[in-house]
Amino acid sequence: MPTQEPAIGVIGGSGLYEIDGLSNIEEIKVETPFGDPSDAIISGEFAGRRVCFLPRHARGHRILPSELNHRANIWALRSLNVRWIVAVTAVGSLKEEYEPRHIVLPDQFYDRTSQRANNTFFGKGIVAHIAFSDPISDELRELLHDSIQSLDIPVHNGGTYVNMDGPAFSTRAESETNRKLGFDLIGMTNLPEAKLAREAEIALATLGMITDYDCWKVEEESVNAHAVIEHVAANAENAKKVLRQVIPSIPESPDWPEHSALQNAIVTSPDLWPAETTENLRPLIERFIKS
Repeated sequence: MPTQEPAIGVIGGSGLYEIDGLSNIEEIKVETPFGDPSDAIISGEFAGRRVCFLPRHARGHRILPSELNHRANIWALRSLNVRWIVAVTAVGSLKEEYEPRHIVLPDQFYDRTSQRANNTFFGKGIVAHIAFSDPISDELRELLHDSIQSLDIPVHNGGTYVNMDGPAFSTRAESETNRKLGFDLIGMTNLPEAKLAREAEIALATLGMITDYDCWKVEEESVNAHAVIEHVAANAENAKKVLRQVIPSIPESPDWPEHSALQNAIVTSPDLWPAETTENLRPLIERFIKS
């Protein structure tokens, strides 16, 4: 099977279950060594680029944040030669100036999840430690920022995303603590995607679509599903506008630093790699496998 041209991946968040304007659409069901992805991947063309779209919570929003199989999702996208990912995600604001329906482009994460063991492809005989000090692709984030500014949508470039487990929203004590620690936005899904994308040598940046003020802002209604949904549709339309604007500006050649993230990360000698683990990780480590 010939190698496919490098593709742009989009992970759709709450309210974003499709992308407008795709042509030559194909629905691809990918089997992975890590189980089933959230849904079939919708592959198509936009502005001359191949785009692979995956609805994070499945069409119809049927998967809890804690139920997401992030490894299967990222493995499936990488197996289709996705080299860039725009991750669209609903977030709560921890700052007064970050208002609902604004967009935040985080550049840092803080992990408060309990499922860290599932946030790596490695193990079972192959050890790797990726560099993750700068977890977001700066180049892709700046392209997103330029696109959003051209659309005159309120945007904040940079910030720290604190990742909680969910599915319950924060207590007020947790929300106040996150604010005191200097975090800017809170969500339930994006950090595992960023870690796994880096291991898969994919450049990822996040579109943080603000839906609420978490629960720290006592003069506002405390965050609840109904309040979030009020902003989801508008945010989804803005996300579609941004995607249409940014996709043509993404380079065709995957030569950013993230695209060689494993170069100095794999510790185990290839001579010692177990055959099954090697085969399971083939889409990620193909270039290291001795013929």
